Amino acid sequence: MKITRYAQSCFLIEVKGKRVLIDPGYLNFNEYLLKHDWKDIDILLVTHKHQDHFHEEAARHILRDDKTQFFTSKEVAKAHKEFTSNIVEEGDTVNFGDFKIEVTQAFHGFLPTERGKEVHEGLGFIIDDGDKRVYHTGDTICFDNKRKANVVIAPVSGRGLVMGPYEAALFAKDCGAELLIPCHMDNPKYPVNPEVVKKTFEELKITYKILEIEENIDV
Repeated sequence: MKITRYAQSCFLIEVKGKRVLIDPGYLNFNEYLLKHDWKDIDILLVTHKHQDHFHEEAARHILRDDKTQFFTSKEVAKAHKEFTSNIVEEGDTVNFGDFKIEVTQAFHGFLPTERGKEVHEGLGFIIDDGDKRVYHTGDTICFDNKRKANVVIAPVSGRGLVMGPYEAALFAKDCGAELLIPCHMDNPKYPVNPEVVKKTFEELKITYKILEIEENIDV
């Protein structure tokens, strides 16, 4: 699988000849992405309703392609009725022949300053090609997880809303991951110090890769 990172929690995963785009949001969004990197998308996955994960303009353009299948939560589908979506929930598995996508739970944290923006139905996704399992956790705090994965993509901005670097490292270890790719680092409202992230991961002896925006890695 080839994994390409974009702003916040957006990733393009190319698997078995298919292009899977997760959480295209408004941060660092530009028209170039729609015409190039986010073109010819086979599967669009959205973990929850916040705009840094679901940018309506981007989704509207991506879903003009009749081949694109859109999978998300009931909460997102209800909030965005103009889009034809496949509603999934924790425990579901969607098969695509040569690979499958497992749907996991995710627990978005809450702060009083975020009142009115609560997420009641967050999701994570595991892409499994029979050789590797790549787990995009979505926006979640740490929880008792029974899933296993070779690669974990997890948020690190903390502040009670999602995992911080310490929790992300422990979560990845609990999954048995060989590699942790941090995300949710690009919102200026919640700045992240990459040096702190690196130091935490190194102290916990976790193998990690901080991808720059539009940088990719083969796993």
